[in-house]
Amino acid sequence: MSERQVNDLVVTLVTVTNLLMAFLISGIVIWALGEDPWFALKTMLYGAFGYDEGLGYTLYYTTNFIFTALGFAIGFHCGLFNIGAEGQAYIGGLAVGLLCLWLENWSILIVFPLAIIVSIIFGGIWGAIPGYLKARHGSHEVVTTIMFNFIASVIMVYLLSHVLRPPQEMSPESRDFAENVWIPQMHEIFSWFGFEITKTPLNGTFFFALFCLFLVWRFVWFTRWGYELRTVGTNEFAAVYAGINVSKNIIIAMVVCGGLSGFVGINEIMGSSHRIMLNFQAGIGFTGIAVSLIGRNHPMGILLAALLFGILYQGGAELSFEIQTIDRHMVVLIQGLVILFAGALENLFRPQIEIFIKQVFMRNL
Repeated sequence: MSERQVNDLVVTLVTVTNLLMAFLISGIVIWALGEDPWFALKTMLYGAFGYDEGLGYTLYYTTNFIFTALGFAIGFHCGLFNIGAEGQAYIGGLAVGLLCLWLENWSILIVFPLAIIVSIIFGGIWGAIPGYLKARHGSHEVVTTIMFNFIASVIMVYLLSHVLRPPQEMSPESRDFAENVWIPQMHEIFSWFGFEITKTPLNGTFFFALFCLFLVWRFVWFTRWGYELRTVGTNEFAAVYAGINVSKNIIIAMVVCGGLSGFVGINEIMGSSHRIMLNFQAGIGFTGIAVSLIGRNHPMGILLAALLFGILYQGGAELSFEIQTIDRHMVVLIQGLVILFAGALENLFRPQIEIFIKQVFMRNL
């Protein structure tokens, strides 16, 4: 086994160990509440996978997390910590919603590609401004992206309260889109082939999310731009010495971050709610950070981590419904423990695992 393979094995075992510790402590807490941890685990897994409705919701949440995690990962590879996915998803979703209201008589075959374009443009603009401030003026992207989250929220509140809300509607939301601009939901897609499944918010955007994973993998690891991006993130001074335009790559990275995060609006607005609503992103951007870090900022890891959080969201809802002593706050605690061990304490068990693995495979190095 080569040294690179050993390092990959160490990373994998560290991640698995951290997740097991998070679930172990969660089990202890559940046991302390007087409930059976094994029953709670089975209930959570059944809620996430045991029936078609639960699986649909799990993959629906997974789709959102893929977009925001990819948006964070691109910035991370460039040495940036993009916390602005919430605002970028908000603005991208707003643009998608306005497009659907404007072109409501058009076919989804035309509106969907246009929705991708406007998501990239408006979400990208919302990421480009902090990127420009970082590249040209040295403003820290954490501060600027957080501020832009608040600005996006204010813009959305004003538009939904004073411009887009129908006169007879009390809730701050737009009118429903025409059905011809809705993205087909998964139960409709399956019915085309003669299969019947339960209706859920899961829609065709899930396949688009998988395609985005493939595109990010190809561009980041197999193109010149991806090489420059990773070089800037690894060593900015070496990038300058190699003739790479650091400022340009920072701005481009933030544009791509915003565009990817903006795709959340396609899944939420065109595929599920079919209208513009307040807080449709509902913490998806911040969860995407944890998903990306747990997935080691790699598309395959992001897919698995997004699925994990989809399980936690949907399985947690089932858990709080079936076991009365475990409410939504307990589910949030489980999610927090996963983030704590896989994020903040990711290297807690790394030295011991490295020593063990290298001793076992030392002869092959």
